[in-house]
Amino acid sequence: MGRAELLGTGVSLARPSLAGVLREPLAGPLAALVVACVVFFILTPQFATGYNISLILQQSMVIGILAVAQSLIILTAGIDLSIGATCVLGTVVLAKVAGTDPILAMVAALGVCLLIGAVNGALVTLLKLPPFIVTLGMFTIVAAATQLYAGSQTYRVADGPLTFLGKGFDVAGFPLTLGLLALLVVYAAAWYVLNRTATGRHVYAVGGNPVSASLAGIKTSKTVFGVYLVSGLIAAIAAWAALGRIPTADPNAFQTANLDTITAVVIGGTSLFGGRGSVLGTLVGALIVGVLRNGLTLVGIDNLYQNIATGVLVIAAVTLDQISRRRQQ
Repeated sequence: MGRAELLGTGVSLARPSLAGVLREPLAGPLAALVVACVVFFILTPQFATGYNISLILQQSMVIGILAVAQSLIILTAGIDLSIGATCVLGTVVLAKVAGTDPILAMVAALGVCLLIGAVNGALVTLLKLPPFIVTLGMFTIVAAATQLYAGSQTYRVADGPLTFLGKGFDVAGFPLTLGLLALLVVYAAAWYVLNRTATGRHVYAVGGNPVSASLAGIKTSKTVFGVYLVSGLIAAIAAWAALGRIPTADPNAFQTANLDTITAVVIGGTSLFGGRGSVLGTLVGALIVGVLRNGLTLVGIDNLYQNIATGVLVIAAVTLDQISRRRQQ
């Protein structure tokens, strides 16, 4: 078929413009990731070593997995402030029950995490309580319950099924772990559901306009409840991955997990007001958080200042989202 014939069919032969590329949802997050990497490479050449890049990926693994759950919930215009605490409780349950039976420990941790997700979902959908209040209260409950259950002690896990995701392998001399593969599987599954199934379309519809979604026949409460339940499942997977990376359950771990997951989601282009965003953007956002914390550590910046920088990023990302929404309206 010649050029004239192609023009006759209405198929565009125009090359994508720079403006069109910049309008792509992933363009901004990817540009931010590249800029951050370049800046830290200039400040400290150690940043670009193979070992450090592998370390960044390992450090981003648990937050990256949890960010998938946060992304799904935010797409429905909700939020989960208990996701980090749920993961920590999952690690403690895994470690304490492991002495009886590792498989039983995995079932118990999964059950606990699913229960927390189900309670959050039920309170939001049945009692119509604000997700912020529900999950903030759940965070307080779960954090305290974890300390009581752990007795404020740490528990080491022996090598076996619970540390399986920590097993490493090399790809062209680059060290990776099975936990990173688990992260990619979680993202791939979430991407497929959101982009190739009716359930995914329902999630976007509920977050975009719940009234219109309900009028269209979508069971909004069922969709929202399902998202919170899946959040519990993903928290259990993250707990398993956490023990694979560091085989010790610490009730004080992941203190900034909630902030980091929200940061990853928002920086990745998902709107805090629901209905717009992608898990691929969330993956890039999680890497940005990992690069930022790793790079600031190498430069010698105190952890408290790192938290300040992360908070500033959240505010900046939400501000840009608000500006974008107003322009569209």
